[in-house]
Amino acid sequence: MEASVILPILKKKLAFLSGGKDRRSGLILTIPLCLEQTNMDELSVTLDYLLSIPSEKCKARGFTVIVDGRKSQWNVVKTVVLMLQVILVSANKLTRYIEPCQLTEDFGGSLTYDHMDWLNKRLVFEKFTKESTSLLDELALINNGSDKGNQEKERSVDLNFLPSVDPETVLQTGHELLSELQQRRFNGSDGGVSWSPMDDELLAQPQVMKLLDSLREQYTRYQEVCRQRSKRTQLEEIQQKVMQVVNWLEGPGSEQLRAQWGIGDSIRASQALQQKHEEIESQHSEWFAVYVELNQQIAALLNAGDEEDLVELKSLQQQLSDVCYRQASQLEFRQNLLQAALEFHGVAQDLSQQLDGLLGMLCVDVAPADGASIQQTLKLLEEKLKSVDVGLQGLREKGQGLLDQISNQASWAYGKDVTIENKENVDHIQGVMEDMQLRKQRCEDMVDVRRLKMLQMVQLFKCEEDAAQAVEWLSELLDALLKTHIRLGDDAQETKVLLEKHRKFVDVAQSTYDYGRQLLQATVVLCQSLRCTSRSSGDTLPRLNRVWKQFTIASEERVHRLEMAVAFHSNAEKILQDCPEEPEAINDEEQFDEIEAVGKSLLDRLTVPVVYPDGTEQYFGSPSDMASTAEHIRDRMKLVGLKRQQLRHPEMMTTES
Repeated sequence: MEASVILPILKKKLAFLSGGKDRRSGLILTIPLCLEQTNMDELSVTLDYLLSIPSEKCKARGFTVIVDGRKSQWNVVKTVVLMLQVILVSANKLTRYIEPCQLTEDFGGSLTYDHMDWLNKRLVFEKFTKESTSLLDELALINNGSDKGNQEKERSVDLNFLPSVDPETVLQTGHELLSELQQRRFNGSDGGVSWSPMDDELLAQPQVMKLLDSLREQYTRYQEVCRQRSKRTQLEEIQQKVMQVVNWLEGPGSEQLRAQWGIGDSIRASQALQQKHEEIESQHSEWFAVYVELNQQIAALLNAGDEEDLVELKSLQQQLSDVCYRQASQLEFRQNLLQAALEFHGVAQDLSQQLDGLLGMLCVDVAPADGASIQQTLKLLEEKLKSVDVGLQGLREKGQGLLDQISNQASWAYGKDVTIENKENVDHIQGVMEDMQLRKQRCEDMVDVRRLKMLQMVQLFKCEEDAAQAVEWLSELLDALLKTHIRLGDDAQETKVLLEKHRKFVDVAQSTYDYGRQLLQATVVLCQSLRCTSRSSGDTLPRLNRVWKQFTIASEERVHRLEMAVAFHSNAEKILQDCPEEPEAINDEEQFDEIEAVGKSLLDRLTVPVVYPDGTEQYFGSPSDMASTAEHIRDRMKLVGLKRQQLRHPEMMTTES
């Protein structure tokens, strides 16, 4: 019974062999469904099939049938397992008879069982067994018929009794099945781990291996039979095909080559000749393909070692090779000559186009755009001129190579006089090279003139770019002045140092401004030389003057604040220092009033923005920065006020105060 016949019944999983074993090493047969709802005929068929799978040795150890009594009527259970002793146990006492690792998860065990996976393996195994057995019979019949040496029988077998299935496919199926069967399944158990392959899988492995060995043996013999039969058939065809190839190459093939000698006077003419030659080659290629096939067949037969055919095969091979190589050499020479002519005319055409493009570029007046584009144009001009030099050198090399090939053309003339045709070709090649040389010289003279003008343009745009950069630098200096030059110093000495640093900072800005002015003056001179209009006069110069004016205003404000801070700190420090030798100076109320006035003026100035000529305003630093500076000034003004109170009322001030 095959699984495919009862596949719908087996899919119902009415019963199964999970691979588990009882304590006596007997197989466990599980009936998991409710028996009173089960078709007993189907269950009987399932049991017959399952019990037919194990080997006789396995059957001798007996079976343990597990039936879920919770789902079944006991009278039905007894009918099913009539041949066995029935023991009624609860599910939790089942492990007294069977190890947990041998029970499936349905009965509290850890043994993994996939019914569809097992069923698929059985289907593949039975299909392979059926196909391989049938294929072995067919191969044996073919091989035995060939061994008898009956030619008529061999032909009959060859034509009408080929294998019904592909041996390679069957072998591949068998190897895949064997590989899958040899994979061992891992099951966890309470006491550790154990390996438990399915018993029917262990039984199937030697059967599959035996069938594979037999198939490989018969298939190897079958391949040898086919090879010998093919070799004998080839020998009869080779002799006829060899003469067909030789007769065509020495006849029509040679006549086609004798009629082709020119190289053309242009790329189009060369292409036409090459196309004609390709048609000739195409016709030859068909016969060369036959030659290659014949040569391979002859080599295969020679390797077979049949002594009675060696002399004839070697003679045919030598004759065929001589004719084909001679004709191929003539085709190759003609192809190389036409290819050289095509390359020469192609290089000449490319060079002519390059010279036309260079001349067109030189005839167009250059309008200044920017320094980068002018530099790119100059680079492009130099590259084009260099490309023309390389192209002319390549034309000379191609021309000389073509002349050398033309001088050797007479050796393939088959007695035909080609002196006149060769002279025309030589004159044409030399004339093309001389014409290109003259055109290239004229372009070089024009390039020298254009190069001088473009270099001046590069200088012009470089000056404009640098002038614009000077404006950017000056803008950055202005931005740094307003955002970072904020502190007024904690005392007179530090303020003086800041004032000196500011003067140096202004000198840097002045140098930047002067540098920009000089660059703009240079652009005016270059524009007069090039007879063009500079963009700087309408854009960069106003920007430079505007930024410089803003910087000057902000710088002057910075100087005023620093000078007021110096005066404030200097006077405050004189008051705060103890000078008993000059008490009249300290007691002067006017000094205190002056310090207070300067401090208030300085505080007021910190809150006033810098106003530019266009009406825009800009503050020094952030509000928090200004607040910190103002707080320091107020603290010092408070100290001066305390000093003033001390001098007015000395009796009220203690040492601690």
